[in-house]
Amino acid sequence: MDSHQLELFAQEFFAALRPSGKSAPPAQPLFKAPPAPPRTNLPVPPVGANDPPLKRIALGAHTVEYALRRSSRRSIGFMIDDDGLRVTAPRRVTQLDIDNALRAKGRWIVGKLLERGERREQRQQRAPLEWKDGARLPYLGGEITLRLEDAERSHCQFDAPNRELWIGVVPGLSEWQLKERVKLWFQAEARRVFGERLDHFAPRLNVAYSAFTLSSAGSRWGSCTVGGSIRLNWRLIHYPLALVDYVVAHELAHLREMNHSPAFWATVAEVYPDYDGARLALRKRSHEMPVLFEE
Repeated sequence: MDSHQLELFAQEFFAALRPSGKSAPPAQPLFKAPPAPPRTNLPVPPVGANDPPLKRIALGAHTVEYALRRSSRRSIGFMIDDDGLRVTAPRRVTQLDIDNALRAKGRWIVGKLLERGERREQRQQRAPLEWKDGARLPYLGGEITLRLEDAERSHCQFDAPNRELWIGVVPGLSEWQLKERVKLWFQAEARRVFGERLDHFAPRLNVAYSAFTLSSAGSRWGSCTVGGSIRLNWRLIHYPLALVDYVVAHELAHLREMNHSPAFWATVAEVYPDYDGARLALRKRSHEMPVLFEE
């Protein structure tokens, strides 16, 4: 190899060592990072001491927790309210079948849960009632006036003609004690009024309930078991009697039809024809109701 050939070889050799101007492909990590966990900003059903634990499933970008109940019904049913998702499934159906049914309706379920969550946040953001003499309290669609008077012994008395609720305020009474006293009065009124309405509508539907209790659910107005036990949300006492009657008729109708089929709504219509109007009015008023008692 002469000197000229040697020079050309050296030029080509060192040119190959110089960077070409193109960036090298980035190094690939040995392990991929795990995907971000699904979001859980959805309403979750409350769980009582004797209730089974909630089930959980990932639907899109969300983790949905739901209460599962087994029954003798023929198909899987979904119910969504401000307390979250409740699923009722036949006893013979497997968990895989339930998961597949949830995924098939995943977009609808998540959309409804997000809507309910927004409603709950709006309700919680409403200004709470100022607990003082002269405060206005919602009662059976109207208002009553809270009257506070100094007293040596606590008392609670409702002056119906003047629509005033008198509370005896003893020295050292705290606001939470005052609120609890008023809540107890509302619950006693609910027990009395709801009992009267149940006894009014039950014979008209030719049904008989076995038990009646009050509930404190976030927004579920009532429930009925196959054994004839009816639960009604005591907060209905704030609403007009016509809406109380709708919920009462609704739950009593379940004693004949344990579903929401056309036959069920026909049963409701026997004693409450305008059930559609009542449903809309109850939903609208629930967003307008002032915050009285924090949960």
